[in-house]
Amino acid sequence: MTTIALYATDTMADWEYGYLTAGLAMAREQDPDANRLIIASETGEAVTTMGGLRITPDVALAGLPTLDALILPGAPSWDSGHDAVLRLAAELVAAGTPVAAICGATLGVARAGLLDDRPHTSNAAEFLTQATEYRGAEHYRDEKAVSDGTVITAGGVSPLEFAKLVFERLNVFPQPVVDAWYGLYTTGERKYYDQLAGA
Repeated sequence: MTTIALYATDTMADWEYGYLTAGLAMAREQDPDANRLIIASETGEAVTTMGGLRITPDVALAGLPTLDALILPGAPSWDSGHDAVLRLAAELVAAGTPVAAICGATLGVARAGLLDDRPHTSNAAEFLTQATEYRGAEHYRDEKAVSDGTVITAGGVSPLEFAKLVFERLNVFPQPVVDAWYGLYTTGERKYYDQLAGA
């Protein structure tokens, strides 16, 4: 079983992780042992999303088990703080464990030095320069989402591409299922629905 943690923080952007968490749930419907999703906040206290949803995490960061992936959603607060989860992210990346950051969270991982020597993206190249620690401008890619195999990054308007790269990295679905899923949600065409249903 793959153990994945979603970091929950106040004002986290609801749309940025929705396709990902729904896809993970779809995989569990097919196979209850496919993955385990744990929601963790810094202290274990409830958070309120940008959309006003109140989320009660399963655990504090300190209580997390060994992870196979860490998901960092965007929020307006990544320009400072989040020290505990950024330390965890650095430890995971050093061990080769995937860390996926979208939108504002890319600023956080930039602050932690995790984008200095690998291809990555964000909301815009200049967005990351808000982090004075950031030294990775030469590795920036003007793409919707980028993976180097360990760190996955995406801009805030690319939650589908973000989820797709996570699914592929963690082998959540066979590639034809990922392709049909992505085709359906990007085009709405019936043929992709039929492919997905057939799979």
